[in-house]
Amino acid sequence: MVFFIGILMPWNDERLLGKGSKTAASPLTIALSDARIHAGASLINSVIVIAVISAGNSSLYVSSRTMLFMARSGKAPRILGKVTKSGVPWVALLFSNLIACIAFLSVSESAGTVYEALITLSGVATFIVWGTIATVHIRFRKGLAAQNQSVDTLPFKAMWYPYGTYLALAANVFLIFFQGYTAFLNPFSAKDFVVSYILLPVFVVLLVGYKLWKKTKVVKLEEMDLWTGRREGRLTRNNLHTDEEHADDEVKNKGFLKKAKEVIIG
Repeated sequence: MVFFIGILMPWNDERLLGKGSKTAASPLTIALSDARIHAGASLINSVIVIAVISAGNSSLYVSSRTMLFMARSGKAPRILGKVTKSGVPWVALLFSNLIACIAFLSVSESAGTVYEALITLSGVATFIVWGTIATVHIRFRKGLAAQNQSVDTLPFKAMWYPYGTYLALAANVFLIFFQGYTAFLNPFSAKDFVVSYILLPVFVVLLVGYKLWKKTKVVKLEEMDLWTGRREGRLTRNNLHTDEEHADDEVKNKGFLKKAKEVIIG
């Protein structure tokens, strides 16, 4: 797909997004417009708008529920844990929308630069998150072994462990440090360096600050709590299938309006 889009137009087309551009168009829209297929260009724009709305809706849902959990577990201000009678975390949702206002930077004179910075920051954040997930998974499996617990009690086991998990950790660490290599090219760019690596000290400060504030410590493998939060009856694969079939029956018995309400409101 990238190859075919790349041969539709030159890389330096002024209508594409660049550091000095204020607005930009989709490569597919530009190609269809050049081919005088204006209806197709309008269709592509409609698809892009729908996709953006869907992605924004999903992001608001995930971010608000994540902050709700963090607030109720003492990892975020308690006010973010407030919900409506139907369970919607309205404070966290409003806070998420407030942060989303950063999207209005796209109408600034340097929209291209802002866009590249946001893409870089979100990419580094993703690498940090997945690197952390891999680290937690490795320690979880080591904790099981240290406490003589069988992995067969788990309803799901990651494929290719431990090689796949260690490979994922190594890949994310490599990408975290390598993704900003362009900042070191001649001449050195202090701005690109800050954008590429600013999240690393922020991550360390938040981690160390939380542990100092809460006075927590690194839990030993033998002392890990591997049972709190597990759902009863889901310790085996057969029980997992039974629970899933029961959940499917409950969904089928719900009316259409109730399903629509749960999808839209929560």
